[in-house]
Formats: sequence, C-alpha cells, structure tokens
Amino acid sequence: MHRKNIIITGASSGLGKGMAIEFAKQGCNLGLCARRTERLDELKTELLAINPQINVWVLALDVNNHQQVFEVFEQYQQLMGQVDRVIVNAGMGKGGSIGTGLFEANKQTAQTNFVAALAQCEAAMKIFREQNSGHLVTVSSISAVRGFRRAMTVYAATKAGLTSLTEGIRIDVMHTPIKVTCVHPGYIKTEINDHAQGAPFMVDAQTGCRAMVKSINKEPATCYVPSYPWAILQLILRILPASIMRKMS
Repeated sequence: MHRKNIIITGASSGLGKGMAIEFAKQGCNLGLCARRTERLDELKTELLAINPQINVWVLALDVNNHQQVFEVFEQYQQLMGQVDRVIVNAGMGKGGSIGTGLFEANKQTAQTNFVAALAQCEAAMKIFREQNSGHLVTVSSISAVRGFRRAMTVYAATKAGLTSLTEGIRIDVMHTPIKVTCVHPGYIKTEINDHAQGAPFMVDAQTGCRAMVKSINKEPATCYVPSYPWAILQLILRILPASIMRKMS
C-alpha cells in the first residue's frame, strides 16, 4: 500500500530529515514538525526542488509540550484530509552514568524519548482509530536490545520502553486495518551521535535513511536497519556476557 500523506516528527535534522528526502523522492506529501522551524523551511525548499508535485507542510512542535502534540497532529489531519502514516522520530541522547550528578540531563532524555513518544503515539492512534486506517512507525534503536553504560544507560532504557510500547499498540490493533512498525536503526551518522567516533558498522545518513524508508514501506512489525549486519548482530547482542557489553560501551 502506498502511504501518500506522512507526518514526521523531529524532521529538522538527522534521521527525520533523511527520511523526508527519501519519501519526497517517492512522491509523498509530508507534514514536517520540529522546534527549529527555520531548518524545516530550508528542508521544505529542498524537498520541493526534489519533487515539485508534492505538498510539504511545516509546523512548529516541541514534543514535550504534550497538548501541542495533539493540536499539531489534528492540524495536519485537517490539512491532509487523511493521515496515512505517522513516524514518531523525535528524540535525544543527553545524559551520563546514573549517580554522577547528571539527573536533569537523564530526565530530559527519558521525558523526550519515552513520555513525549507516548504523547505522539496517542495523538497518532486517535486519528488512525477515527479513520480505521493508518500506519504508526516508531523509531527505536539497536540499543533497545540490551542495557548500556555511561551516556547510553538512560537512552537505551527509553528505547527499550518504546519498543515494548510499540509492540503493545500493535497487539491492541491486531486484525484491524491499522499497521504498527518499530524500526531499530544501527549506527547511522547524524548529529545525535556525532561524538561516536569509530562506532562499529557506522553508515552515512543517506545510506541509513534509505534503508529505513525501504523497511518502513514494507510495514513489518519490527525491523533492524540496515538489515546487514544489524538483523544478525541484534541476536548476538542479546546473549553477550555483561563483561563484554561493558567493554563495548
């Protein structure tokens, strides 16, 4: 099924921007939202240059303003007529080891990556239940499969929570026209992980986002991207001894 009208949160940079470019090439109309609207305006110009036949709507959104999430999604529903897909992509990776004085940064990551994601899922599913159709996509992480140390501790925990939340939603609407997908990207070079020099199997943003969009369009329950090597490595990560995980992170 071709999903024509797509909302992407956190679209001003990174994976959100990269996915928007790939969907524009496929002729999709896009509702792009983020806090940095000046970047969204620049992206809109770029997307219309790629494909002048599409519609691109830009709205400001702070996903931690939960009421605004509902208002913006409803506004997109009015603009689009029907929302075919929502990609819950906005996230962050601030923080550090628990108990080292970085509670506020860890809390901010927890709130943005899980509570705000919950608000986005609620707003999207409200629309999809009314329409009795749609495709909810959440962007988790390969880190969701295990606990990690240092700056990854809270980030990995939030992504594990998002993966579980997504599965619960999918079970809830099983056997309905509403589809639910959880995407687990491996190491893709973006602003959020710019500090991660030498991360294994790192790919550039274009390669990673192209793989993400290809997988999303297949609408699987869950996927690991790029599929090679992460579909295999995620199985290995689950069974590695904690001593080895400590050395890796």
